[in-house]
Amino acid sequence: MPSTPARQRLRELLDKRELIVAPGVFDGISAQLTKRTGHVAAYMTGAGVAASGFGLPDIGLVTATEMADRVRTITGALGDIPLIADADTGYGAPMNVVRTVRAYGSAGVAAIQLEDQVFPKRCGHLPDKQVVDATVFEQTLSAALDARSDDNLLVVARTDARAPLGLDAAIERANRYAEAGADIIFVEAPQNEREIERIAREVDGPLLINLVLGGLTPLESASRLQELGYAIAIHPSNLLMQATFGMLQSLCQLNGTDVAAHLPTSPADFFNLVGMAEWLELDARHASKDASWA
Repeated sequence: MPSTPARQRLRELLDKRELIVAPGVFDGISAQLTKRTGHVAAYMTGAGVAASGFGLPDIGLVTATEMADRVRTITGALGDIPLIADADTGYGAPMNVVRTVRAYGSAGVAAIQLEDQVFPKRCGHLPDKQVVDATVFEQTLSAALDARSDDNLLVVARTDARAPLGLDAAIERANRYAEAGADIIFVEAPQNEREIERIAREVDGPLLINLVLGGLTPLESASRLQELGYAIAIHPSNLLMQATFGMLQSLCQLNGTDVAAHLPTSPADFFNLVGMAEWLELDARHASKDASWA
């Protein structure tokens, strides 16, 4: 697979050691507008794709094929603007990860993000997450790194261990994943400024931070993140929340109802707009007591 201008551009941006701000995109118009407003990179948000493309919450319901199709739409709209694309857990065993990386690679992503949650995953800012053993995720990473046919296709390793295991475990995993060959390291959902600072000090590798509106992580400024040495700041929810607010406002104007009753104030509130409570009730009804899929 030949390299692409977008991948080369992302490498160049990282080499400059200036914070890359990547808005969260989820469809053709969000990608086009990101490009036309002068942004240097974009992040394909899995939560945004699930909600906007399929009317689903971010709890592992969207398939690898559906995500790869959306990648192609977004990279086509972005052109040479680098896309960092969420690929959840890789959608299965190492052989499934290989197929996912190949599909994302052929669709033109500049970087693919994989995480160490148990499948089916949850949004990183929802409760009750579980992670696989670190050695299992290292197998995922190994498969992803071997599957790419262009070294300029970067692999982002995300750990969700902060919530279920604590920050020490998350930092330990982050360094293990860097040692295993991940190009960019992503510790999901630090819960205060001290944790953000500690990750910056103790994790050895280019760092990505996730800034979700109403989420668990404080919304640090770009200047502060640059000072701490972070490489990339993704903002997955900004466009999605504004678009959702605009649609709710228009719909409530049409039938004369109060928009305030529908406005989300947290990731859980947002996902309930696309049926999370119903899906979790369905899961609880069908899963055995000791083998819940959620």
